[in-house]
Amino acid sequence: MRLRIRHSTTYRYAVPVMFGPHRLMLRPRDSFDLRVLDTALSISPTAQLRWMHDAYGNSVAVAHFDAPADTLDIISELVIERFDSALPNTEIKSAAGITGVVYSAGEQAVLQPYLCLAAADPDGVLDQWLADFRARIGQGSGHLLRDLAHALHAGLGYAVRYDEGTQHPVDTLGLRAGSCRDYAWLFIELARRMGFAARFVTGYIHDRTPDAAGLISTVGLTHAWAEVFIPGDGWVEFDPTNDLVADRQLLRVAVARVPEDASPVAGSFTGPDGSFLGLGVGVTIEPVEAPPGDRG
Repeated sequence: MRLRIRHSTTYRYAVPVMFGPHRLMLRPRDSFDLRVLDTALSISPTAQLRWMHDAYGNSVAVAHFDAPADTLDIISELVIERFDSALPNTEIKSAAGITGVVYSAGEQAVLQPYLCLAAADPDGVLDQWLADFRARIGQGSGHLLRDLAHALHAGLGYAVRYDEGTQHPVDTLGLRAGSCRDYAWLFIELARRMGFAARFVTGYIHDRTPDAAGLISTVGLTHAWAEVFIPGDGWVEFDPTNDLVADRQLLRVAVARVPEDASPVAGSFTGPDGSFLGLGVGVTIEPVEAPPGDRG
């Protein structure tokens, strides 16, 4: 499945402002399940780009600006080929949420950042939710993490949020609603409390009509989900927003321990108070025909 992705980000200001460095995480890394065929990145006003890999191995472009402007346009265009994801083959019974998953010493050393909790829960709200979840799940589907994603999908309401940042997992439970990044962050912190290494993923979701009729995420925006490291299976995708597991509709761009480390565009500006007028984001994803003789 070949796809062309166009991701536009536009910041508007009342007067020309000076831009600080901007970090752009818009280019996926090649893997067995996703191949990058072509990329283009255009920025206005003109910027000097420096490419690097961050601590997670994500591809990051750092943009430096010389001139002020009242509009900042960043357009990323990708052509990718998406293959099947690694489906979980290992059964994880509900008891694993009590006894914990078993990682080797080598895995423990590498996965430690993704095992550490990052959201405080002084009142034990998340722990109580997990206790209730274990009590009602029984044997479930035979895979604890599938059941966890399904429980969040069924128990929360989807809400598009255009403001920056991610809700605290306790707030998402209290509101019983959130955006895709809120679903993902709640899932991650719950999985970590059950002893699983989990990380935050940003990217896109592809509307594969009519198969995708049940999607509740807004196609045309960025998307977020989780990956969990399962012994014997490796990193496996779980999207509680849409109740998907290792699905080709998920188009990964960046991974991180916490949501703020995986923002597609992050930067600063210097200008008068009240000069920021707004932000617009648009994503289009279209199928691309493979060239003759290259349809494998």
